[in-house]
Amino acid sequence: MIKCSVMYPNTEHARFDYDYYRDVHLPLVEKRMGHYLVSWSIDKIVGTTEGEPAPYIAACHLICHSVEDLQKGMADHIDEIVGDVANFTNLTPQQWISEVVK
Repeated sequence: MIKCSVMYPNTEHARFDYDYYRDVHLPLVEKRMGHYLVSWSIDKIVGTTEGEPAPYIAACHLICHSVEDLQKGMADHIDEIVGDVANFTNLTPQQWISEVVK
């Protein structure tokens, strides 16, 4: 299993609509990816364990069986998915893929 994490940086003047992200954007991703997507989750990041502002304010995690499944699921829909980002944030996300060990 792999996890694609999409992290939104905590910057000055950051705008992020968590309700839209949860209710519209991620269901769109889920619908477009179909069976290639195993599951997804969203984090509303509230701070560090030391009580400081975190470097990110939000994240989503897409779980797929393989990088190939992630790529196949996104291939025909990436423009639509990326085009929807402006509807919930003014931030440019950072992304990475990790192998789920457990």
